[in-house]
Amino acid sequence: MIIYPAVDIKNGKCVRLEKGDMNKATKYGEPYKMAKQWQSLGAEYIHLVDLDSAFTGGFKNYDAVSKILDNINIPVQLGGGIRTMEDIDERLRKLNIDRVIIGTAAVKNPDLVKQAVSKYPGRIVVGIDAKDGKAAIEGWDGETGIDAVTLALSMKEIGIDTIIYTDIAKDGMLSGPNLEATKEMVQKTGMNIIGSGGMSCQTDVINIKKTGVSGVIVGRALYTKDIDLKEAMSI
Repeated sequence: MIIYPAVDIKNGKCVRLEKGDMNKATKYGEPYKMAKQWQSLGAEYIHLVDLDSAFTGGFKNYDAVSKILDNINIPVQLGGGIRTMEDIDERLRKLNIDRVIIGTAAVKNPDLVKQAVSKYPGRIVVGIDAKDGKAAIEGWDGETGIDAVTLALSMKEIGIDTIIYTDIAKDGMLSGPNLEATKEMVQKTGMNIIGSGGMSCQTDVINIKKTGVSGVIVGRALYTKDIDLKEAMSI
């Protein structure tokens, strides 16, 4: 299981949100410094989110993302505002990001996902953010009524093999992950599921590993030192 330290970017700064609320952001300084710190502690992969772009589209934090890539040498996956092939091309070809995460567009434009998978096999991940088991879009502000597992299976049919599954109610709250929903996603889809949301302590890392996830994203708990990255990677 891969531990993905999260570096979320808002207005050029590294932040952590509570339940995806942009008005409840705690700042943690320069994103590239945090990414370098996680790399120095042994991280194998960095999870980046351009929060501003997630809400509005475009690529609002290009400079901050570019600076991260200039300062680390481990793989990076990036999400936030990726809604067109031009967006995907810019991130995968111009910046040479290892993987991009498609969220809102997976619901609104599945043909885009199909086209992206065909052009960049193995480099497209779909992010499914859920409220009460239903997919949410546009920075978590929009509800779809679409069952999260059903959405994942539709993505599997068009060639996606990796899903990032986030329980919005848990994200940034240090209240523990939604183990039941995560396990259901793993078992019902048979896909590579990266769990996200609510990681609060080493016990959570142990428990989410038991669900069968291929990886887990850890955010606030790393910044508050409730989870030690080196210890988590040894589990």
